[in-house]
Amino acid sequence: MTTLENRDRSALLVIDVQTGVLVGAHDRDGVLGRIGVLLERARGDGTEVVWVQHSSDQLPVESEPWQIVSELTVRDGEPVVHKRYGDAFEATDLEDVLAARGIGRLVVAGAQTDACVRSTLHGALTRGYDVTLVSDAHTTEDLSAWGAPSPAEVVAHTNLYWGFEEAPGRTAGTATAAEVELGGASG
Repeated sequence: MTTLENRDRSALLVIDVQTGVLVGAHDRDGVLGRIGVLLERARGDGTEVVWVQHSSDQLPVESEPWQIVSELTVRDGEPVVHKRYGDAFEATDLEDVLAARGIGRLVVAGAQTDACVRSTLHGALTRGYDVTLVSDAHTTEDLSAWGAPSPAEVVAHTNLYWGFEEAPGRTAGTATAAEVELGGASG
């Protein structure tokens, strides 16, 4: 049901699964395992895979912390969108990448739940995309020492509210990695 014309394809959007981002992440290995399964399913059924890779002063381009984790592999032909802001659409070519592929629905996984994942979820919905968050394939670090809820609570809260998100002419929601529909047309 995307509001974007002639955009009936879906993509698995894998956000910031980088060595430095996932240091100490909640359920890191479980989340990466589920993302790995999603990647194989997407590749097997012809669903586009689009990667997002963050850079910052703490994640300098080409540094070890900036690299995609060794457990996951970007395949030839899978676009990698480089960003410096939380919302993967902001000051990047993500919209061009998706438009060129006829993508109007995003299935989102990755890190960090309370930063780049949330920003990108909202950015996509406001730009007209249908957006499904894979409820057991996103994670964050423990920032409770600075007053944040525990990582498990951050993930649970994000899943709760995104499950009820809506916008005119667009769909949003959550599904587990085992249950999420990857391919096919939007709507």
